[in-house]
Amino acid sequence: MRRITLTQYLVEQQRERAAICADLRLLVTLVARAVQAISVAVGKGALAGVLGDMGRENVQGEAQKKLDVIANEILLEANEWGGHLAAMASEEMAAPHSIPHRYPKGEYLLVFDPLDGSSNIDVNIAVGTIFSVLRCPEGVADPGEEAFLQAGRTQVCAGYAVYGAATLLVLTLGSGVHGFTLDRESGQFYLTHPDMSIPADTREYAINASNARFWEPPVRRYIDELNAGSAGPRGLNFNMRWVGSMVADVHRIMTRGGIFLYPRDTKDIAKPGKLRLLYEANPMALIVEQAGGAASDGRMRILDIEPDGLHQRVAVIIGSRNEVERVVSYHLVA
Repeated sequence: MRRITLTQYLVEQQRERAAICADLRLLVTLVARAVQAISVAVGKGALAGVLGDMGRENVQGEAQKKLDVIANEILLEANEWGGHLAAMASEEMAAPHSIPHRYPKGEYLLVFDPLDGSSNIDVNIAVGTIFSVLRCPEGVADPGEEAFLQAGRTQVCAGYAVYGAATLLVLTLGSGVHGFTLDRESGQFYLTHPDMSIPADTREYAINASNARFWEPPVRRYIDELNAGSAGPRGLNFNMRWVGSMVADVHRIMTRGGIFLYPRDTKDIAKPGKLRLLYEANPMALIVEQAGGAASDGRMRILDIEPDGLHQRVAVIIGSRNEVERVVSYHLVA
C-alpha cells in the first residue's frame, strides 16, 4: 500500500482539487518542519537541558518553561522567510511579530500556542502545538493586533501537533480533518488518520474536577448527572479522563469521542474562561466541527465569537455533538 506524505497530500489539494493555493501549501509545510524540530527538542528532554522554568512569566501571567521559549522561537524562525505571511502572533508574546523587512510579505496571518500543556513537560506527559491561519485584511500593509481580531469561522486552516509516543500533526483545510504521523527515521509526515470523525455520542468526559466548587450551576448539573452513573437520570456510566493538556485531551476525543470542558467559573470573575480564543479555542473548534463535533462557550458557538483582544480568554465546551448540545441547553435554561 502506497503511503501518502504530507507534501503529496498538500500538492494534491492544490493541483487536483484547487482547495488551497501555493502560498498556503508552503505555509503548512513550514509549520510541519517547525513541528518536527519541536518534536526533537521535546524528545531530548533533560538530555538537552531544556526542562524547567525560565524564571519569568509570559504575557498571560504564567510561568514560562524553557521549552515554551524554544518552541516559540522555532515557529517564528521557520515561518519568517517564506514570503507567505504578513505577521504572526503567539500566546507567548504580548504583541504581534512583524515579518522582518528583508523578507517578502504574504497574505496570511499565523497564530499559535507553541507548546500547549507545558506544565506537563517535566513529568513526561504529552504536550502539543496549536496553530491557526487567517487572511490578512485587504489593504493592511503592516498588520497590528486589530488585523488578528477575526471570528474563528474565517480561519482558512487550523491544526495541532501532539508530542507523545508518536508525533502526530492533525490538520483541516476546511474540508474534513486528516492526521499525519511523523516517521522519525525519514523525517516525513505520512497520512495515517484520513477523514477523522467524532462520534455524536460518548461516555467519556474531561474536566478539571478540582474546580468543581467554582462551576456555574449548568456545568455542575451536567457533571453531577454523569457522576451519578447508571443510577442517575442519564441511566449510563461515564468515565472521566483528564490530562491537563488541551491537545492531548482533544486528540483523545478526535480518535474515540468524548467531551472536553474548561468552563467559565467563579474562581476569577474577571476572566470569562481559562483558554485563549485565538490560539486554542478557535483552531480546536474548527478542527472538531470539521470532524462532526461541536464547540461552544456554553452560550454560543465558539467560531461565531467576535474577538476583542489578542489574548482574550473564553470558556470551552467541545467534542461529541450530542453532549455539547446538552450542556448548552442547560445554560440556556439557567
